[in-house]
Amino acid sequence: MLPIDFDRIFQQLTYQPQAPIIFNSGVFLFLFLAFLAVYMLVYKHERVRIYYVVAFSVYFYYKSSGWYFLLLLLLTVSDFCLAKLMSKHDKKEERVVLLIISLLLNLGLLAYFKYTNFIFSSFYELLNKPFDPFNIFLPIGISFFTFQSLSYTIDVYRKNIEPLKRLSDYAFYLTFFPQMVAGPIVRAADFIPQIHRTPFVSQADFGRAVFLICIGLFKKAVISDYISLNFVDRIFENPTLYTGFENLAGVYGYALQIYCDFSGYSDMAIGIALLLGYQLNINFNSPYKSSSITEFWRRWHISLSSWLRDYLYISLGGNRKGRIRTYTNLMITMLLGGLWHGAALRFIVWGGLHGAMLAIEKFFKSVVKIPSSRFTKIAGILLTFHFVCFCWIFFRADSMEAVGQVLKQIFTAFHPEVFVDFVRGYPWVFVLMLLGFTMHFMPHSSAQFIENKITASPLILKVVYLSVIIFIVIQVKSSEIQPFIYFQF
Repeated sequence: MLPIDFDRIFQQLTYQPQAPIIFNSGVFLFLFLAFLAVYMLVYKHERVRIYYVVAFSVYFYYKSSGWYFLLLLLLTVSDFCLAKLMSKHDKKEERVVLLIISLLLNLGLLAYFKYTNFIFSSFYELLNKPFDPFNIFLPIGISFFTFQSLSYTIDVYRKNIEPLKRLSDYAFYLTFFPQMVAGPIVRAADFIPQIHRTPFVSQADFGRAVFLICIGLFKKAVISDYISLNFVDRIFENPTLYTGFENLAGVYGYALQIYCDFSGYSDMAIGIALLLGYQLNINFNSPYKSSSITEFWRRWHISLSSWLRDYLYISLGGNRKGRIRTYTNLMITMLLGGLWHGAALRFIVWGGLHGAMLAIEKFFKSVVKIPSSRFTKIAGILLTFHFVCFCWIFFRADSMEAVGQVLKQIFTAFHPEVFVDFVRGYPWVFVLMLLGFTMHFMPHSSAQFIENKITASPLILKVVYLSVIIFIVIQVKSSEIQPFIYFQF
């Protein structure tokens, strides 16, 4: 009998700063199967199920961010109590004070961990002095669970929902592990009614869950990780070493990478939640098929874009206070949306570009009637896709200098004749990019047909599908698990 390595087991079960737990890791698979075995025994007992899922969710967050899970617990208790206090006060002034406390707590935590170094470095740069950044760890998912918690207190303040009576119920809502660290951002009105229902997983739900986990794992761990490590990262690390054609291919590659990475995570999160009997809303809907930037933001990161619309844009006045105010509100919303993604000038520029284009589109739609046709639809998709790709350069590059280098190479040293060398030098990158964009742009009816076939297939075939995906992941993965892009936000 082989000796049991308890030290290694203990190491795997405790927080490892260099290897936070993620869905496509072997550690998560082991922990989730163990969790699922017990869950099947307790899911019919409401209070036991709630406590058990909350305990595992908190542990899951500990495995991703260490002792910073205490911040999550602090936020859980504080916003639960503030929402309960709101329900006991009818005066608007008193409710506003409680809401402001919630805003200060959530946004204060977010500001400290994400923006302290950015604020100080910007100030020191104005003084033309060097700045030594503070050693501040960014807890994984803080941007997501603070926004989710804020949506609850704001909805209670607006009297859209009633506050929860039990802290454990709110903890279940805020810490639910499938979506806690990278979304989708779940609304209380959508999720809370599910907490007290006995979970039920129909055959169709189970089939769709397997499909989503398979497709999400393939998009993230095969397409996204492979083209990132073997091509995209090399381009953006030193754009001047490559021709303009290769830089443009790198931009297209990053557009596919970030989509497959983030939508892959969302697919797996929705699939895992389905296996437990809970429904999460779709977070991506073929965004690169959009024929306008307005449509793009209805299809991309839907939970965030709808959050910004409902809790920021509308709160600023939306489109109710005249045309100029509408354009201003759009710009403010997207600038803050850019800042939400990262504490750097290039993220603000990224958000500003999208805000400006949203305002321009709204203006032209109000003064020009563009006839609808197949040609205008295709032209709109091509223009929108390339504008989004242009903006992705600011999102991905390490600095504004790198942005300039990528654009300079594309416009001054394109050299399309290297296409054949590119295909020969990066054959699997080319194949996976072609496959990824083909999957994305295939007609909805064809994608739905494939999903329905996999969903309705016998259990043995579902096991085969999942096993094949895992085998492919093992074959293409690097020596280190690649974290999800949005973990850094």
